[in-house]
Amino acid sequence: MIGLISATAAGAAARDRLAAAWPERTRVYEGPVGDAVRRAFAECEQLVCFLATGAVVRLLAPLLADKASDPGVVCVDEAGRFAVSLVGGHAGGANGLAREVGAVLGAEPVVTTATDAVGIAGLDTLGLPVEGDVAGVTRALLDGEPVALDTEVAWPLPPLPFARRGGCAYTVRVTDRAVQPGEREVLLRPPTLVVGVGASKGAPAEEVLGLVEDAVREAGLSVRSVAELATVDAKSREPGIREAAARLGVPVVTYSAEELAAVQVPNPSDAPLAAVGTPSVAEAAALVRGGELLVPKRKSERADGLPAMATCAVVRRPGRGRLAVVGLGPGARDLLTPRAKAELERAAVLVGLDQYVDQIRDLLRPGTRILESGLGAEEERARTAVAEARAGQAVALIGSGDAGVYAMASPALAEASDDIDVVGVPGVTAALAAAALLGAPLGHDHVSISLSDLHTPWEVIERRVRAAAEADIVVTFYNPRSRGRDWQLPKALAILAGHRDPATPVGVVRNASRPDGTSRVTTLADLDPATVDMMTVVTVGNTATRNIAGRMVTPRGYRWQEGTE
Repeated sequence: MIGLISATAAGAAARDRLAAAWPERTRVYEGPVGDAVRRAFAECEQLVCFLATGAVVRLLAPLLADKASDPGVVCVDEAGRFAVSLVGGHAGGANGLAREVGAVLGAEPVVTTATDAVGIAGLDTLGLPVEGDVAGVTRALLDGEPVALDTEVAWPLPPLPFARRGGCAYTVRVTDRAVQPGEREVLLRPPTLVVGVGASKGAPAEEVLGLVEDAVREAGLSVRSVAELATVDAKSREPGIREAAARLGVPVVTYSAEELAAVQVPNPSDAPLAAVGTPSVAEAAALVRGGELLVPKRKSERADGLPAMATCAVVRRPGRGRLAVVGLGPGARDLLTPRAKAELERAAVLVGLDQYVDQIRDLLRPGTRILESGLGAEEERARTAVAEARAGQAVALIGSGDAGVYAMASPALAEASDDIDVVGVPGVTAALAAAALLGAPLGHDHVSISLSDLHTPWEVIERRVRAAAEADIVVTFYNPRSRGRDWQLPKALAILAGHRDPATPVGVVRNASRPDGTSRVTTLADLDPATVDMMTVVTVGNTATRNIAGRMVTPRGYRWQEGTE
């Protein structure tokens, strides 16, 4: 919850705007400001104070304990010009909150955290438990000193300016082993360990937790890398398992007895088969989604000498690589979606066409590895992106418009398999960008057809154009004409002309949304194909499309009715 505190009428007005925008996330604190700040500090994860920073500093000073537990605090000035991340920039999320507040209120976010200021991901913001000399290694990254990355287990990290080889004075080690950080070293603890757990009814939480912690530590592993406790559905509400998971800060994941019975395990038993319908609970639950069995089934040991009530097994399940297929939109920076921008900042490896890489190079974080190539290498880029993801990297594969429309999603997914995580990031397509400039040509059913016969035989393309013509559907032509392909567009227009009036509106948009872009509305009879090139999108209306005040409009109904929706 985000606590909101204000002292003046102007502050209250801005506060109420934020509360209206985030009704489920915020709570307004009334009354004397000092009391309101103290109550919000104790009850909320974050605070937004519509007060002077000096006043907030004095009010917060007696309350601050440490950055790991203090809430993040953002200050907004009386005029609403700035949203200042004051306390808890990383751990409290104040830096991100300042940006969110700025977006809602139109204020400039002010972030002074060194890593954020220069675009480097903070070691304590990677979503992994961190140990060691965080301040020293971070300072080395900021100063440009070589920092080695030692990945004992694969994990898709965001970009950081690592030297990626040993022999450096500073090191970041990604490990799930129970080792202590050395001098000038940071340990990142990825959640790679799955602990399968079986328990008799009423098994004490202390017995379950003690067994899990002993099994992990005796195997030379870190408890901080435990990702989940896994068990059979019949044990999903067992209090001892749930309490042990809560103390470890991990979820309980359950599977059906049928799923577990299908898993090959080294130590099956008749007891769980009779009790819950599977010959293995602990080992099978740990192994059901794959991985390496590090600790076979073991039983708890009770001090009172009574039979064990819990079993566990430990599996290492390395992190899956991540492939984000990102649509960059038609070219204008303000049409690049926030989600696409976030994926570009998250990717440690960027794969794309060289001219598209140039469009967004300034958005990439230091340390991003760029793999760019020229026109005609789409399949190679797709294979490269998938291979990098399979190696455990966080990868962004970029394309123009929407990645799923005549772009990179199709070849990438043809190469990918279920051993990586794939995320699709939509973008504004050329057809939509062009339509917005033309008016509303896509107000009813419409289709996009590429006239390039490099990958599709012309006979197939022609059949599709004829079908659209006969069905009276608005058509947007991609790749309409190039130096080596100058006859396809006239042929396609002739097919449409056999079913539509010569006065049918046609929109011609070149470089939609870019500074040198042009847009015009002509007719099917007057369009000169020689004025069209590969940077152009051509939209041909249907029999209901009209030119209204220079804008191309296709009505939402099948028939044109003046003054109706």
